[in-house]
Amino acid sequence: MTDKMTILTIDLEDWFHILDFKQTQSENTWISYESRIEKLTSKLLKFLEQKQVKATFFILGWVAKNFPNVVKDIHASGHEIACHSNLHQLVYKMTQESFKRDTMDALDNIEASCGVRPIAYRAPGFSITAQTPWAFDTLADAGIKYDCSVFPAPRSHGGLIGYGAGIPAIIRTINDKEVREFPINYVNLMGRKIVYSGGGYFRLMPGCLGRAMFRTNQYNMTYFHLRDFDYGQPVLSGLSPIRKFKSYVGIKGALMKLESLLNQEETITLLEAASMIDWKNRTRIHIKEICHG
Repeated sequence: MTDKMTILTIDLEDWFHILDFKQTQSENTWISYESRIEKLTSKLLKFLEQKQVKATFFILGWVAKNFPNVVKDIHASGHEIACHSNLHQLVYKMTQESFKRDTMDALDNIEASCGVRPIAYRAPGFSITAQTPWAFDTLADAGIKYDCSVFPAPRSHGGLIGYGAGIPAIIRTINDKEVREFPINYVNLMGRKIVYSGGGYFRLMPGCLGRAMFRTNQYNMTYFHLRDFDYGQPVLSGLSPIRKFKSYVGIKGALMKLESLLNQEETITLLEAASMIDWKNRTRIHIKEICHG
């Protein structure tokens, strides 16, 4: 890659959308928690307006169905609308058919809320793995042209190690369709792949070190959640010490770290980044060669 790009993205979900946790696993349990999505989205939109930057919002279909005005406000503010599934479930715990239903429901709900049908997708927890190669065909069939679900390093929710370097490429699906992939990026440090550009990784990373990594790398894919900046959010009970640490570490200073990053980096949206890439000359990754499932 020759052009520097730092892509600003937000995964729009509520504070209780914690993955792989029984108390918040299903939609039926969510009604017992007070939503903070309206207040926090409004606050984030004002912050982004002050910084004069636009972002790509990966939105849960559930959020679009229950809080359509939130999605309308995001769209009216000039930000890009993308899809983050409907019910925030791990892909590798779904069947191909249930994944298809969830994806179509999400696209329908988002389109109904703001009039935009997304062409970009990010799986909850980056949970497209080597066991779910069919996911890319499902996305292509649903009209998704750009995917941001690949985590090319080991993680608790899987990862897709065979993808290779954490840079954009074209994924060739099992049925010979194409999806343009924007993966999470990493740096190699003492033989380990270190992620720094979003979520708990961003909150945990010392600000000066994180900014140095952003500055050094040509391709940076960020991903933030409202809860990453919500110091006043309730703390879910019953989380293991490790999960609690991952979910809440560094929240208090996270917005200040983001502001420092935006002062340093010129960020762009996903579709702006896609327009900068010469896709004819990008690497093509045949999913059949790196997946098994």
